[in-house]
Amino acid sequence: MNFSDFLLSDEEKMIRQTVKAIVEKHIAPYAIETDENSRFPWKQIEKLSEAGLMGILAPEEYGGINGSKLAYVLTIEEIAKWCAATAVVYFTQTHGLLPVSLFGTKEQKQRYLPVAADGSKLAAFAVTEPDAGSDVTSMKTTARRTTEGYILNGSKIFITTGDKAEIVTVFAKTCDGHNGLSAFLVEKGTPGFKVGNLEKKMGIRGSSTASLFFEDCLIPEENRIGEEGEGFKMLMQVFDYTRISTAAQALGIAQGAYDIAFQYAQERKQFKKPIYDHQAIQFMLVDMYTEISAARSLLYQIAAAIDQGKKDFSLEASLAKLYCSELAGRITNDAVQILGGHGYVIENHVERMMRDAKITQIYDGTSQIQKLVIGRILKKNSNYVTMV
Repeated sequence: MNFSDFLLSDEEKMIRQTVKAIVEKHIAPYAIETDENSRFPWKQIEKLSEAGLMGILAPEEYGGINGSKLAYVLTIEEIAKWCAATAVVYFTQTHGLLPVSLFGTKEQKQRYLPVAADGSKLAAFAVTEPDAGSDVTSMKTTARRTTEGYILNGSKIFITTGDKAEIVTVFAKTCDGHNGLSAFLVEKGTPGFKVGNLEKKMGIRGSSTASLFFEDCLIPEENRIGEEGEGFKMLMQVFDYTRISTAAQALGIAQGAYDIAFQYAQERKQFKKPIYDHQAIQFMLVDMYTEISAARSLLYQIAAAIDQGKKDFSLEASLAKLYCSELAGRITNDAVQILGGHGYVIENHVERMMRDAKITQIYDGTSQIQKLVIGRILKKNSNYVTMV
């Protein structure tokens, strides 16, 4: 038990134990194979679906378990300790339909949330374009309104699960400016919707990352989420949630790497004693443990505050995403160093974790973007005090 456990309810502890059992039996043993073969983790996702975890945040009326944000964070963390690729596929399911959960009509929720909650259909979230990454208002994908609905034209890149998803939330321009973005639900099989090449990646190789193309796709008006022009406001709120997901993934990667390094340091002997007993190594591990504990405390308290009704958590989400992702980079680098030559070998996992950690500093807003967000909020609210 760690000192952050005092924040957890009995239900959250039970969910964590359930996830740990699934990870131990169905995810950890296949982590290396998933990475080496860039194999999509269908079986792993199936096991998470069977446990009801794909719909962890969905209300019970839509087939979910109405779990807390803290339970959601715990779940991502536990999965990412062994397989960051499975973790990103897992939380992309939530990201894909977050706009529906937060802004959708009752009819949209009834149609899409149950099939996502039971894992029978995967969802994706399409924002990034070749010329629109950090600056989402630069996107060129357009949705032109007609008497029959909207005609969607354009392309997206780096879309997680884009090739596997049956439902994709697509953001497009309906007019110019910050108030010109709108969100649409696009289903697989829609005429004019095509999947392009899959990316070959440095890390999280088990997850698929696709380009998507839209050529004169007719999207019914009832598939627009929220009002026309609300897309930017919608995105900013959704990003607060997605950044917490990435923070949890990064924390899990860091913890997984630390666990392996700590065990190795107990077993590996040099100069007639375990390397843990050499002060240089012991101090590295103490520093790693301290940073992970601080990151977990920050992230758990933010999730708990959201559960308790905190509405505006943009600052906290960026703090968590920045700190946990940078932490994951440092911890995995140190873990490889502690294992030495063994750390450079695939079978010992930490080299994969080091590669996986890097993406957490990039997607859902780079570390530099997080600093911009944090800096702007602090300047605007000079007396800002967080819940932590």
